[in-house]
Amino acid sequence: MNREKFRLWDLPTRLFHWTLVVAVVAAIVSGQLGGNLIDWHGRIGVFIVGLLAFRLVWGVVGSTYARFPQFLPTPGKIRAYLRGQWAGEGHNPLGALSVFGLLALLTAQVGSGLFANDDITFVGPLFDLVGKNLSNRLTGIHYLISNAIYALIALHVAAIAFYGHVRKRNLVRPMLTGWKEGTGESATGGGALALILALALAGAAVYGASGAWLPAPPPPPPAAETPNW
Repeated sequence: MNREKFRLWDLPTRLFHWTLVVAVVAAIVSGQLGGNLIDWHGRIGVFIVGLLAFRLVWGVVGSTYARFPQFLPTPGKIRAYLRGQWAGEGHNPLGALSVFGLLALLTAQVGSGLFANDDITFVGPLFDLVGKNLSNRLTGIHYLISNAIYALIALHVAAIAFYGHVRKRNLVRPMLTGWKEGTGESATGGGALALILALALAGAAVYGASGAWLPAPPPPPPAAETPNW
């Protein structure tokens, strides 16, 4: 039996989503275990900078339902949703709040991590721009934000489970396949030029976050020679 369906999520949006899931889990695990993994924690953080930069650009030049203006959670949309009067595709207003909140927290998290230190061996790639005192403050913020991210992730997963088991709406399948069953207008836009632009700016963000552009530290002073009496 044929069923109607329409294109909801484009491929770049889906790849971003699942890559971000893997990267965040890897960042959490490497950060919690520490030790030799702390360097990988830093590398993953720089990679997440690139992912977030890509999503910010794609939210402007991507396809219909990936664009931020399309699902911006205005007060009017939120009231309509709570009254059961909202009709639309993609992120609903409450889901959009979660998306924007998670993007903002992750941006603050990786931003603070670039300047952080662990008082042992690790320093963020941009540590030299702020010095130890400010780095310590940003490290404290980095730890605080992580708790908010855990809470928002748990809320996000709970909402997906609620929609799947109570409202019988599978939110995961469209993010895997790109298609949603039912009648709706298929997404348009987000072509090759838009993708190249988003990838280029994401690469620039990774380069900036890596600190590769900073001047090399001066070599250590030569060891004092011991006189041979």
